[in-house]
Amino acid sequence: MRRALALLPLALLVLAVLEIAVFVTVVHTIGGLPAFIALTAATVLGLALLRREGSKGWRAFRAAAEAGRPPGRQVSNSLIGLTGALLLAVPGFLTAVIGLILILPPGRQLTRRAVERYTETRVGSAAAGDLFGPRHVRVHQADPVDDDITAPAQQPARPVAGEILQGEVVEGEIVR
Repeated sequence: MRRALALLPLALLVLAVLEIAVFVTVVHTIGGLPAFIALTAATVLGLALLRREGSKGWRAFRAAAEAGRPPGRQVSNSLIGLTGALLLAVPGFLTAVIGLILILPPGRQLTRRAVERYTETRVGSAAAGDLFGPRHVRVHQADPVDDDITAPAQQPARPVAGEILQGEVVEGEIVR
């Protein structure tokens, strides 16, 4: 964490240089006035989305907490939306593109899954289960083994590979 904070000024300097280079390229491509209008529109859109995403996230968090559901999905989804809106509000074309990716549903969903996986590696699967709810796991059996010698009519029905079974969720790890 300290290493990341030590590199933050360098990262911001590199971002500023890249933003200036992209702005100059866009000005040469579409002209100064359209580039300025696009930059201003992205900033205004980001400021409007900041307020909307913040209030929407707070309502989703409260609804999950009142219903007794783990609020981790709502919190991570809201933080990703707020980050996207903040990046849109910061003047610059690179940050605007990254902000749009984080705000649009496919990018938000991919980022939320990545945040959940990262959180699970940092805090463990039990704590992540408390934050994000039970995990849905698909188990694929590559080489089915049939040790049961009973008649086929007496064998219980086996689940099809990839089928999601309903029932009690058991936390754990599969170790071979």
